[in-house]
This record gives sequence, C-alpha cells and structure tokens, in this order.
Amino acid sequence: MDRNGRTIGVEEEFLLVDPVTRRTSPHAAAVLARAAKASLPEVAFQAELVATQVEAASGVCDDLETLRRQLGDARTCLSSAARAEGLRLVSTGNPVLPGRTTPFMPGEHYARIADIMAGTVVGHETCGCHVHVGVADRELAVGVLNHLRPWLPTLVALSVNSPFDHGRDSGYGSWRIQAQARFPGGGVPPWFASAAAYDEFLDRMVELGVLADRMTTFWLARPSPRLPTIEIRASDAASTVDEAVLQAALARALVLTALGELAGGREAPPVGEQLCTVALWSAARYGLTGQGIHPIEERRTAARDLLEELLRRIRPALEETGDLRAVRALIRKIGYSGTGAARQRIAAVHGLRSVVDMLVQQTGRR
Repeated sequence: MDRNGRTIGVEEEFLLVDPVTRRTSPHAAAVLARAAKASLPEVAFQAELVATQVEAASGVCDDLETLRRQLGDARTCLSSAARAEGLRLVSTGNPVLPGRTTPFMPGEHYARIADIMAGTVVGHETCGCHVHVGVADRELAVGVLNHLRPWLPTLVALSVNSPFDHGRDSGYGSWRIQAQARFPGGGVPPWFASAAAYDEFLDRMVELGVLADRMTTFWLARPSPRLPTIEIRASDAASTVDEAVLQAALARALVLTALGELAGGREAPPVGEQLCTVALWSAARYGLTGQGIHPIEERRTAARDLLEELLRRIRPALEETGDLRAVRALIRKIGYSGTGAARQRIAAVHGLRSVVDMLVQQTGRR
C-alpha cells in the first residue's frame, strides 16, 4: 500500500513564562531535562534557537485520535516540567509581553545562525506548529510543494495566534509571519522544477552566506531535510490541541490532493512569488476576519470564502482519510470562539497579563 500522504506528525513550539511577571523566561535546558525523564516513548522533546523555547514532536501517526493523544501527553509533560521549575508553558506565535534580551541555546549550529542573522534574531521568539506528512520520494515532494504554495496563506489565516509583540498590539493576526519575513528563505517557497533544482538553490544560498546550512530555511513548507516528509510550517503555535490537530488534518488532505493531481499529470498552477507574498501578508494581517487575496485568480475575496474553497478542494481527501466530520466540527468551533488572535484580543480587555493567563490555561487543556 502506498503510504505517501497518509502518515502525519506534529512539532509544537512553546514559550516558557514566569508566572509572576508573565514574561518569557530562559530556562529551556532545565525544563527539557525534566521532561526527558518522562515515560513518553512516542514523543521527543528538544531545544530551539533561544533559551525561552521548547519543542515537542509527536511520533508518526496514522489517524487524528492517536495524534491528539500524543500532543496532549506532550503538553501535559512539558507543563508539569515547567511548573516544577517555577514556570508556565504557553503556546502562542509571539511573546505577549516584553522581556530581557533572550540568550541563544549553546551549540555550533545555533551560533552559526546567530552570527549570520545578527540583529535579526535578537529578541526573536516566534513559535509555530509544524506538520509533517509522509512523502518518501523527494522528486514527488517538490511537486507537492509546488501545489501547496497557493494555499499556505489560508492555513495562516485560520491559525493566526500572535497579535501582540512584546507589549504592543501589532495590528496583525499573526505578527510571527511579519517577524519571519525579515529572514532570507522565508514566506511562501519559490516554485521548483525538480528536486535537483531545489537542492541547487539551497546550496547556492549557503554558498552565498545567507543561510547557515540547508536546514535553516524559514519557508512555510519544504521537503524535510531529515525525514521522508513534507513539512508544513504555516501555522502559528496553536493555543489548543484541537487547533494543532486541525492543521494536521488540513495539511494531510492538501498533500493527498496534490499527490492526486500529480498522478493525473496536472502540474501546479503558475502562481507568481509576489502574489503569494501579498496573499500571505493579507492572511497575517486580517486572519479570517477580513479580505484575503486569491493568489491563483489574482483578486480580493473574503478570507472565509478562501477557506471554504480550500475545503471544497480537499473534501475528497478528507473523506478518504475519514477526517471530514472532525475538520468541519473544529472549524465550526473556531467560528464560535474566534481564532487564537481574536481570543487574545478579547482577553486583553483585562490587560496583557490576562492574555498570558488565558494562554497558560488553553495550552494545558486536553
């Protein structure tokens, strides 16, 4: 049986905050050391660039319920480890309150990134929800990547969860997307004719000195440099397990749909890089509440209409995986409660500390 497009896994990035000040706290090493002692063989915990961040990675899953259980177990474990260190775990795309200058984690890899990026990474604490979908063939993976490009902004619009930037309302649903736009190799990836062309481009960027290595691109989707997967990194860190599961279901359906298109000999539509850039900007700015930009038809349209078009496009794949009912229910839930960004702004009526408190509660909820 062809397993391409069937298996899923999720990497979630979190911030550590002080329960008194509600500001980020650079004690990732201690929290990760505690989490490593837990009996969770399916889940991996790891460091990120800065010492205020931790990451949990699920195992390889075939269905959403298994994924949901693993993500919930990972959050429970990290939350307990954080509390044991006198801290709290939050899942948000960007810090709510300003903090002190954040130290980088030790190691040659992180030092190389910091050296190249210089001031760009100072204070950079953005967090995402990264979905891996199994695609073992790299040539096929690059073809899938081309098909994903027009729909990455819609995944962003659904997931916006970083309206605040170190104490100010940015005016965006996802300030994380704006923060990452400063990096070379960010945003919607270019169109590539082949896996060889993709690899050649990355090698050239490393040779030119703008990327530390082939693993440090910031594109919102890419063939994983270390796993037989497509890695979709469009989503802000998800406040809740449900929202992370929703991103996984949509990502898998998009990949399955792309695989079907490629099997039928249909290449990805030629969408210009600038159209993708402005569509991404609009998605980050307005989320689901305003106008989006249709990158294929090059017209303005309501963001919610773009989401409905995406769902129509991937409906056969969602039916095939048995995820359609769950996806519809999870999207209705966001319709009732609002995106993560909308919920943060509602909580902010009582002050930004209340936003952090709400995020702590949502992050730890199963």
